[in-house]
Amino acid sequence: MTTLESVDSQLAESSGSGMRRRRVELAEFLKARRARLAPRDVGLPPGSRRRTAGLRREEVALLAGVGITWYTWLEQGRPINVSVQVLDAVARTLQLDRTEREHLYQLAEATPTRWSVTPSDVPDSMLHVVQSLEPLPAVLMNTRFDVIASNEAYQGLFRHWHSMPCVHHNQLWCCLTEPSARKQLLNYDEEVPHLVARLRTEYGRHIGEPEWEEDITRLASLSPEFEALWSRHEVAQPEVRTRRFVHPDAGVLAFVANELVVSATPDTRMQVYTPADEETWERLPRTRYEPV
Repeated sequence: MTTLESVDSQLAESSGSGMRRRRVELAEFLKARRARLAPRDVGLPPGSRRRTAGLRREEVALLAGVGITWYTWLEQGRPINVSVQVLDAVARTLQLDRTEREHLYQLAEATPTRWSVTPSDVPDSMLHVVQSLEPLPAVLMNTRFDVIASNEAYQGLFRHWHSMPCVHHNQLWCCLTEPSARKQLLNYDEEVPHLVARLRTEYGRHIGEPEWEEDITRLASLSPEFEALWSRHEVAQPEVRTRRFVHPDAGVLAFVANELVVSATPDTRMQVYTPADEETWERLPRTRYEPV
């Protein structure tokens, strides 16, 4: 056997070993989640006395609408094909939460349907943090720049961008589709390409997910500028940025935009705008009300 063949053989063996360990981990995870559920938790009668805690395999299979043999093989760690739809059914039956579902998909090497993060998904404590940052503009957003929650200071900063409240739903979409954005975001030509590059980086983790694919296709159809920037295949990571605005009531404002990862909610960040100079600190209150 040549050296190259030996290396290939070792890699194949290592890969096979990793797949076996993954199947064993998947089997043990499913058993543990099944064991924590009682028949009454899923609407089944208690039935006769059980030798072990939790649901039986055949009960999980029945409730999930899958074959008993197939589910038994899945729990035994056998190398069988698993679809996302079937995993969804099993996850619902076992009453898995978001973190457990993602773990299940990873173990099964499947691509889950993406969940849209809503304010109800974010802990109240984090929503309180956003509000407590007043008078600093603060916003919670996901990695597609969908705005999940924001405080009044943030809303005041952007309230003159357009007649419809697009900005409170997605930062990138607002910049690219609202004509006044280029006028009011003074360093537009620096910030928008950076946002698109960040979106491209995150897209690499979500290729094939319907919401991501639909958003990108739709935005490209609405904005030739986005289509051109997207075609560059530039990538970027979050970093401290300076953003300069012209506010109709407050004048020129400069902010340092910092982002913090929200560990309690996947793919969520908190962005805080801190005035970059004394003039912005002085003018910031004027963004909060309509002039008399």
